[in-house]
Amino acid sequence: VLNEEQHERANANEYDFDHPDAFDFDLVISTLKRLKEGKSVNVPIYNFATHAREDQMKTIYGANVVIFEGIMAFANPELLKVMDMRVFVDTDSDIRLARRLRRDIAERGRDPQGVLKQYMKFVKPSFEHYIEPYMQSADIIVPMGGENDVAINLIVLHVHNQLQARGFKLRSKQAQASHNGQPMPDTLHILEKTPQINGIHTFVRYKNTSRDEFIFYSKRLMRLLFEHALSMLPFKDTRVETPQGIFYDGKKTSVKRIVGVSILRAGETMEQALCEVCKDVSIGKILIQTNMDTGEPELHYIRLPKDIKDQYIFLLDATVATGAAAMMAIRVLLDHDVPEEKIFLCSLLMAESGVQTVAYAFPKVKLVTTAVDKEVNDKFHILPGIGNFGDRYFGTDFAD
Repeated sequence: VLNEEQHERANANEYDFDHPDAFDFDLVISTLKRLKEGKSVNVPIYNFATHAREDQMKTIYGANVVIFEGIMAFANPELLKVMDMRVFVDTDSDIRLARRLRRDIAERGRDPQGVLKQYMKFVKPSFEHYIEPYMQSADIIVPMGGENDVAINLIVLHVHNQLQARGFKLRSKQAQASHNGQPMPDTLHILEKTPQINGIHTFVRYKNTSRDEFIFYSKRLMRLLFEHALSMLPFKDTRVETPQGIFYDGKKTSVKRIVGVSILRAGETMEQALCEVCKDVSIGKILIQTNMDTGEPELHYIRLPKDIKDQYIFLLDATVATGAAAMMAIRVLLDHDVPEEKIFLCSLLMAESGVQTVAYAFPKVKLVTTAVDKEVNDKFHILPGIGNFGDRYFGTDFAD
């Protein structure tokens, strides 16, 4: 963040933006560490025309692979320690100058003379002093830039091999994570454990409950779940006239429309119950399946309404054990510009590990469930749990 004097120098093309001191490395390092831990981060949006950060920020979410790019990427020793693989992309100096002229004139509104002045006074010397020498810190040097398909393919192959060699087991890590007795997050909303709820759970959890009864009581539980979730939407005061000509002061939801998004296949069982308690609801679907070789969730299919970013989302999954599938589905919704605070993860049963994991990564998502169990076994089943909900509901569990 520049002070007044530095702003004046920047406007006169006299401020050296190509020096390591021009970068907030402390913020860079803390941001990258949070991303590697699976946490969300708010990244400042920099305006190159005004030389200042804008008021709004960009939210980014952690991932298995994070790519960090920048001319000073190797200039800070602490930043180098965060990186797993360092790549230096080498490009001819004439091409670099031509690209800079085109970018600064077309995108940043600067005049050619000012661009050339800045290049000769700051950019070229900075490259020779702070960038080129750090080529020795790179694991891979890529000549010819982005046109070098052979080098790019080698990098991609290396990333895949590293993930495989490390045995990156996201679900196992989440299931075994110790939360050290942390309290349940404020975003968790559990139905009050009344005798009625307890009685329905008894039918649903009992292993010898017939399939017809299992479906009947599961649907009852789903409707109660959605009624509870609907009560958390924003409401406004309204007055209506009764048939007796007397006015009644009531409430009316200020939400124009709700979209239900089911995580196939178990989440699909909840669609009918949502339609029964919520008029004119739209339905979207996300297919996430477990890779039998790696045990990790994989995204296979998406079908979402076009205007989903303007709606409140009920994300449907019958059970949330480790939270891996739910987190992937939430990321899909965020990629479609759905605000995090407008997402309600609705599930009949959640495990404590799944609750903590999802809330840790997405602190604004509301978690709505009828019960929370304490444990998850090595097959990612909740204990005491209800077994494989999809198999019991669809009758595809043929085991004795």
